[in-house]
Amino acid sequence: MRAGDLVPLGRTGVTVSRLGLGLASLGGMFAPVPEEQAIATVDRAWEVGVRLFDTAPVYGYGRSETYAGRALGRRPRGAYALCTKVGRLIEPGGPDTQPIWADPPPGVGPRLDYRYPAVLRSLADSLDRLGLERVDVLHVHDPEQDYPVALADAYRALADLRAAGRIGAVSLGVNHADVAARFIREAPAPGPDCVLLAGRYTLLDQSGLADLLPLCQRRGVAVMAAGVFQGGALADPAVAGDLPAALRGRAEAIRAACARYGVPVLAAALRFPFRHPAVRTVVVGARTPDEVAGSVALLDQPVPERLWRALAADGLIP
Repeated sequence: MRAGDLVPLGRTGVTVSRLGLGLASLGGMFAPVPEEQAIATVDRAWEVGVRLFDTAPVYGYGRSETYAGRALGRRPRGAYALCTKVGRLIEPGGPDTQPIWADPPPGVGPRLDYRYPAVLRSLADSLDRLGLERVDVLHVHDPEQDYPVALADAYRALADLRAAGRIGAVSLGVNHADVAARFIREAPAPGPDCVLLAGRYTLLDQSGLADLLPLCQRRGVAVMAAGVFQGGALADPAVAGDLPAALRGRAEAIRAACARYGVPVLAAALRFPFRHPAVRTVVVGARTPDEVAGSVALLDQPVPERLWRALAADGLIP
């Protein structure tokens, strides 16, 4: 398996690479990223075959989308898949509800709004920041923030955009597998095409397997797995120290098993989600070109089946 392998995104007409680049970090998550560095990071991803890029209005309060558009605007539009999200409008005077963004554009902030007109406006604003005419995948971002309106209005807006051919796929961008499963069941047919699931089908946390992933497999909903490094907790015991005791012990056991078989734990983390047939791509973040190259090298590294068997025997994976 290689980063640039292209696969269809489930039942949609969208094609994605096996490795996608999440652009939250380039929006300045926790630390600022200069524009030149952001564009160089996207350029390196392109050079190594990445053809899926995921951003959102809230990432740096528009900055991630702006950088994405400047980096990708020079590329053939049909050669890559671009995802963004709806649910938060970036407005003058908006409250700084997510102070994780370093040095955001002054005077603006996000306002939660899943109503039909707001979703259309959000997409229009995103396209202005991107400088592009369309996105391929549009996620309802964190629908649990206002679930009834997200289901009734945001989904209907995205379904209409899909029917009109203005987007290629309707998706959810979630951290909560149970919310995504409920949404897929309750949305009017044909329902969402895919789900971007962060942190809930990983080496450390397989809670998405209880309901969501089997449901996606039955419905033909493609899964994009994100957050597979668990914020560094898998590789770094210091970071894992912030986890609950049970997860901290699991992380230690996973690192030990990988060491026994000579496999970098992050290589196993990148490969693990692909063991479920619903998962089509894994999306990772990066702040620098070297971080992109590092993820590609990890994905290229083979993981022996005996490691998976050992992890299963120890009760660490299904």
